[in-house]
Amino acid sequence: MKKKPYIKKYGVFSDFQVWIVDGRYIRTHIDKEFTNFGQHYSFKFIPENEFWIDKPYSGGGEEKFYIEHMIVENRLMAEGKTYHQAIRQASKIEQMERKKAELIKEKLISNISHEEILHSIHKKLLKKYSKKIQVWVVNGQMVRDMFFIDFTEGGHDKVYPFIPENEIWLDDDLSLRERKFVLLHELHERNIMAKHKAGSMISIKRGQSVLDKNYTKIYEDAHVSASELEYHCRHNPKETDKFLRKELKKVKIRKKRR
Repeated sequence: MKKKPYIKKYGVFSDFQVWIVDGRYIRTHIDKEFTNFGQHYSFKFIPENEFWIDKPYSGGGEEKFYIEHMIVENRLMAEGKTYHQAIRQASKIEQMERKKAELIKEKLISNISHEEILHSIHKKLLKKYSKKIQVWVVNGQMVRDMFFIDFTEGGHDKVYPFIPENEIWLDDDLSLRERKFVLLHELHERNIMAKHKAGSMISIKRGQSVLDKNYTKIYEDAHVSASELEYHCRHNPKETDKFLRKELKKVKIRKKRR
């Protein structure tokens, strides 16, 4: 009988056993960088014949995209391609599959405005944390379908150009138990990056990320610092609220462009 982090078997695809796993347990006890899914060549702790998908908390429905991605990524890395080469090709395939999905077809055909798209993506404003900056729980699948397929857990305006100024987004696929940890990560990372005058780091071209090399170092340092703080609080959860209050006090906002 499989034990943690396994939750249930999803199925078998191309000889790979696909498991729904406890992502929170993995991020706390095995690897804090594990996100929505993973395979052996990107995370060595995953057995060679298995694909892992984090348990969805928003109803699911994206598993088929993740599986398609992992099949391509795993095959290319087994052939000797680098992780970055493999993920680039796998992301292209995943993006094509998402474009076929009914959700994206409906949104594109309707030709709705950017404001209407944001209204659909915004699900819940977390008023407790939204005194200076707005913290939104968002429809993560819509973000991945319409803006950036690698969006996961959370993000903010200093990294993603599609997130409005002075906003932090939290994926609705997060469990309530993890929401504070990810919010703390995003706040801390944003506070560090807000000290610099640069805008957002990532531009999006056909669903792929293009990094501004002059800004990459700023982000990498901020991300490492935020990951360390998140990891500390995952193992010392009683300290999380204290650090959240501290980061919320540091928040600096920029007047929105007209």
